[in-house]
Amino acid sequence: MDPINQAILGKLDQLDKRYIAIEEQIAQPDVVSNAQKLIPLTREQGKLRPMVEKYRQLRELLRQAEDSKAMSEDRSADPELRDMAREETETLTQNADKLLEEIKDRLVMAEDDAIDSVIFEIRAGTGGEEAALFARDLHNMYTRYADKMGWKVETMDYSTTDKGGFREIVLTVSGPGVWAHLGYESGGHRVQRVPETESQGRVHTSAATVAVLPEPEEVDIEIKPDDVIENVSCAGGPGGQNVNKVASAIRLEHIPTGIVVSMRDERSQHKNRAKAWRILRGRVFEFYQKKAQADRSQQRKTMIGSGDRSERIRTYNFPQNRLTDHRINLSLYSLDKIMMGEIDELIVALKDYDKQQRLENFTL
Repeated sequence: MDPINQAILGKLDQLDKRYIAIEEQIAQPDVVSNAQKLIPLTREQGKLRPMVEKYRQLRELLRQAEDSKAMSEDRSADPELRDMAREETETLTQNADKLLEEIKDRLVMAEDDAIDSVIFEIRAGTGGEEAALFARDLHNMYTRYADKMGWKVETMDYSTTDKGGFREIVLTVSGPGVWAHLGYESGGHRVQRVPETESQGRVHTSAATVAVLPEPEEVDIEIKPDDVIENVSCAGGPGGQNVNKVASAIRLEHIPTGIVVSMRDERSQHKNRAKAWRILRGRVFEFYQKKAQADRSQQRKTMIGSGDRSERIRTYNFPQNRLTDHRINLSLYSLDKIMMGEIDELIVALKDYDKQQRLENFTL
């Protein structure tokens, strides 16, 4: 058998054993009566169930195929029955192969598919006002795509320039498959075009950075209140006198990682605190995820690119109407449509490449 398929079946067998172990734990009286034990187990069981059910279907198909093959090779059997068994073996094997391919796709992408909310940060880089305008255009591109996908977009915080660009904007995007589709967008985005502010028609190069963070639920990551320093102050910036006089701005500092989050968008201190905690959880979760990835980098490669904000991943060349993704050497000559949110072709190409890389590294 193919080494990748052997590794996949081994992994599926581990998941099946874990599923059985969870069933046994949930049946214990001390677990049933303890919500802190029961809730994480039922959540894990729910995530495992679809994969385990597919695996058990696959096992049954393979068992039936073996039985049919044995009958087809039994020389004492009726020739007509042996012919029927051969046909049945072929059909069962084809069905098993098809199901295995489906399982492989789901298995290597299962964790991504399970994340249905992300924190999406866009910041202007080098290029002054033009970089801020490019950050605005990226924001528009992503929100149009999110709208087409039926996802919910919520603005958490933003800072604008005089000409309507974004120095930075922080969003949450939630909906089925959001991380699986948008998780590849982290990194440096470079634009080559004639800026709105350019009077002589010269092409300029500017940049913006994008960071996409899985938004964990509170049960996914525990942040001890004692590890966070909170400061409350009067919010500055636009919003009227109330924003300036009322102590509503929140600043959170996570001591173990040094991560700092400031939120001043809402007039309500309670709303700013809630938003700040959501972003803090996302950034701390990302911090520990990257640390875990670095710890196991010798054994297994991670997804396309490092996701580092300083890594240049893409160039948007407006004079040539071309978008180039440098990680997979893909160029698309439809930049006008892409900027309108038509990024499906790009995302499909990134996902397909990533799936293949993950499968190739599955045995490592």
